[in-house]
Amino acid sequence: MDTFLLNTVILLALVVVLGFFNEKVTKFTHEIALMLFTVIVGGMLLVASAVLRGTGTASQVLEELQFFNLEGFLMEGVLCFMLFAGSCHMRLLDFKKYARAISLLAVGATFLGAVFYGLIFYGAGKLLGLSFTLPVCLMFGSIVAPTDPIAATSILKRFHLPDGISFIIEGESLLNDGMGVALFIFFSGMVTAEESGGFIAVMAKEILGAMVVGIVVTFLCFAIFSRTKDESRQIFTSLLAVSMSYVLCECFGFSGAIASVVCGVLFSALRNYSEYKGKPLDLRQFDIFWGILDTLLNSVLYVMLGISFIRILQMPHVLVLSLLAIAANLVARSGSLGAASIFIGPLPDGYNKPQFIKLLTWGGLRGGLSVALAMSAQGMVSDEIHLIILGGTYAIVFFTTIVQGMTMHRVYERIQSTVVKGE
Repeated sequence: MDTFLLNTVILLALVVVLGFFNEKVTKFTHEIALMLFTVIVGGMLLVASAVLRGTGTASQVLEELQFFNLEGFLMEGVLCFMLFAGSCHMRLLDFKKYARAISLLAVGATFLGAVFYGLIFYGAGKLLGLSFTLPVCLMFGSIVAPTDPIAATSILKRFHLPDGISFIIEGESLLNDGMGVALFIFFSGMVTAEESGGFIAVMAKEILGAMVVGIVVTFLCFAIFSRTKDESRQIFTSLLAVSMSYVLCECFGFSGAIASVVCGVLFSALRNYSEYKGKPLDLRQFDIFWGILDTLLNSVLYVMLGISFIRILQMPHVLVLSLLAIAANLVARSGSLGAASIFIGPLPDGYNKPQFIKLLTWGGLRGGLSVALAMSAQGMVSDEIHLIILGGTYAIVFFTTIVQGMTMHRVYERIQSTVVKGE
């Protein structure tokens, strides 16, 4: 039997059954529930695979389910569609209004977060007697620095945050992926002693090149999109635009993530422009399709993250290093936000700087992109260090998604009460 089809069936079965159980019983946020319950399933698979090892097909399937190619699934498969779905309905007037804040957070705070995390982990590693070099720690920092757009758009929006703050969080998460990838390329070049170019050159290549590709492809595809009356063809054209942009960026060495966001934002802008010109497009099926696809891909991703989470158990000194990774992440996130907020200017919705930093620190969820980058570091460092990087990344993803995600509403309400009181 084709194991790909069998794995697909098992993944969808977990999405449906666990989602239904959560809907009727636990009533957690959908993505949080899927990851939490599949972590439990992953632990059960670990035990089952040990018992069934060497007994044929059952053992093989269990082994494959434990170690999904998450990097390939995300980076070479569905990331572009997830980012497009999250950005094709962005409020462009709000983006213009908060461009300064979003840019400072997506670029400045991400860079500072990576550096702060790297320095903290490097110092802690010296105290623990671990053989980390500074470039390795900085590479580790670039892996966990970017916040996750999937988590931001699918989890945080359920808490009904104020429009301005909510848009800044979503905008930062969508745009800092390219920054995170650029930093990873730069620091990983230092680790492997390869010439990756200067930081400015890497940034220009990754981000500006991706923007050019995204703009050109989107305008070409939108010419067909806006003229066809067939709703299915409109959907096919949008799929073509985002996937073509991503593939071209991969060929030229640009950031496919940024190109995907550019495609989504431009589709939103061009459809709004058509309405402004008195030629509104009927995009009901388009919106329904991308909403359903976004939910499906998010669900599958969180199931894969949950099942793969058992890899953290392979990390040496698992408890100490997991706690260290989580603590360093919180300190680096708050520190980078504090530094960036100096230049942001007035904040929306009555927030002051301390309230803003607290909310975005706890709302800085991490997800599949960080795990995929951690996986791609294999071969650049020794196996032991790679297990520490991978395990630490999983610890941060689990903590931010489960612990921070489940308590985000309570934290937000506490902060919001101080905003109302003007404290």
